[in-house]
Amino acid sequence: MTVTSFVPATEERFAHARQVADAVLFEGYVLYPYRASAAKNRLRWQFGVLVPPGWGAESEEHDFQHTECLMEPRAGATLSVEVRFLRARRRTVQQARPDGDFGTVSELHLDDRVLVPWDEGGEERVEVVVSVEELLGDGITRAFRLPAREDTAPVLDAAGRTVGRLVRRCAEISGTVRLSARELDGPYRAMRLTAVIENTSDWTPPEGHAADRDAALPYSLVATHLLMALSAGSFLSMTDPPEWAKGAVAACRNLHTWPVLAGEPGTADLVLSSPIILEDHPAIAPESPGALYDATEIDEILALRTAALTDEEKREARGTDERAAAVIELADSMPAEVLERLHGAVRSLREVTGPDPAAPAPDEGFPDEHGVRRPDTPWWDPANDAGFDPAADRVVVDGRSVGKGSRVELHPGLRRTDAQDIFLRGRTAKVEAVLHDVDGGVHLAVTVEGDPGADIRREQGRFLYFQPDEITPLEDDA
Repeated sequence: MTVTSFVPATEERFAHARQVADAVLFEGYVLYPYRASAAKNRLRWQFGVLVPPGWGAESEEHDFQHTECLMEPRAGATLSVEVRFLRARRRTVQQARPDGDFGTVSELHLDDRVLVPWDEGGEERVEVVVSVEELLGDGITRAFRLPAREDTAPVLDAAGRTVGRLVRRCAEISGTVRLSARELDGPYRAMRLTAVIENTSDWTPPEGHAADRDAALPYSLVATHLLMALSAGSFLSMTDPPEWAKGAVAACRNLHTWPVLAGEPGTADLVLSSPIILEDHPAIAPESPGALYDATEIDEILALRTAALTDEEKREARGTDERAAAVIELADSMPAEVLERLHGAVRSLREVTGPDPAAPAPDEGFPDEHGVRRPDTPWWDPANDAGFDPAADRVVVDGRSVGKGSRVELHPGLRRTDAQDIFLRGRTAKVEAVLHDVDGGVHLAVTVEGDPGADIRREQGRFLYFQPDEITPLEDDA
C-alpha cells in the first residue's frame, strides 16, 4: 500500500472534517437496540459498500465510486487525498476447555455482557499526496493491498481468569485510487478533478455455490468516502457554483458518491465526497453527546429508548460490539441537563438588523450568542396580545356571531387530507375557543357532540380545529 504522510497543516484540516466523515463512516454500523440478535442488524452497512468485482455483477452494488468536482488551484499547489473505509472483521467466540484448548461457541456469558459472533468494522485509510501538475493528462494511479490477518484476544471474567477468547479474521483486500485533472476552457484557470476508487480484490464466489452479501462483505470496502484538500487554491461548490461555472458543474459525473465543501464555513480548500448526500460545510450538531450509529439518528429518542433497555438486553448489547457498549454507557450516564439539550434547537434565528432595544436582557431568556431562548422561556407573552382572548373572542360566519359555547355543524374542506375528516362531515360540535394565528388566520377549537371523551379532551385542552368556512352555525346557538 502506498501511503504518503500529510504535512501538519493538511492533517489539521482533515482532522476537523473527519468529525463529519466519521458520521458517514459509521452510519448504520450498529442499529438500535444495538444487539446482534436484532433482525435489522443482520443487514448492516447500507452506504458506500464497494464489493469485489467478481461479485458485483451478481448484485445491485458496485465495485467503484467516481467523483468529479471543479477546483481553482494556484501555481505549485498539491492535492492531498485520504480514502477512508471500514474493513469487515469477522469475529468468532471461543470458550476455554478443561484441557487448556478452546472451542468455538455461539454464546459466552459473563457477568456484564454476553459475547456472540459478530462482524466488526475496522477503519482503514489510504493517503496520497500529489502535485496538481502531475494530475494533468493521464493522471496517477495508486494501488493498495491490505493482507489477510488473524488476531486473538483473551476474554477474562470478573476475577481475572481466562474463560475464552475472541478470534478476529480479516480477508485480503486490494484496490486502486485514480486521480486526474483537466483544464477547462475559459478565462479562469479552473480544472475538473476526477477521483475514482475501485475495489480490485480477486475474490469470487466458490464455483457451484451461490454467494450472498454476507460472504462478499469481508472482501469489500465498506462506507467508502474520500477527503481532498488543496495546499493552495480552492474548490467550487457543486450546489451553489458561480454563474460562469454552472455549465461545467452540470457536466460533472458523480457516480455512487457526492462531493461537498467541508471544513469551516467560509473555507473552500477541502472537499468531502461521500455516498450520503450532504450540504456544503456539514457539521455535527453541538448538542449531540456522542455517536449513536443509527441511520437518521434522533439523539433524544435513541438515548431514552437505550436507557430503557432491560439489564439482560444491555448485557447482550455490550457483548455485541465495543461501540455498542459505549452507547449503553453513554445513555446510562447522561446527565439530565445534557438530555434536555437534545429536546430541540432552533438554528435559523440570527440577528439581522441589530439588537432590539425592547429585547430582554441576556439573563432573561437569551443565554447564547444566537439569541436562542431557553426551553422554559414562553414564546408568546399574553401581555403583548391583550386584544385577543380565545374564551371571549367571536367570529362572524354566515352573518351569525360564533364563539365559545356556539353549536356548529362540521363540513371539512377540500384542503384536508386526514381520512378521519370523512367521518366528521355533518357532525355537530361545540365551539370551545376562537384562536388567531400569527398570520392572521382564525381557527375554531371544537369538541364533537356525542363523543364520550369530550370532557377529557376539554380538560386536557385537546380539541379539533376548523376554519370558519368549514362550519355552519346552528339555529339553537347558546
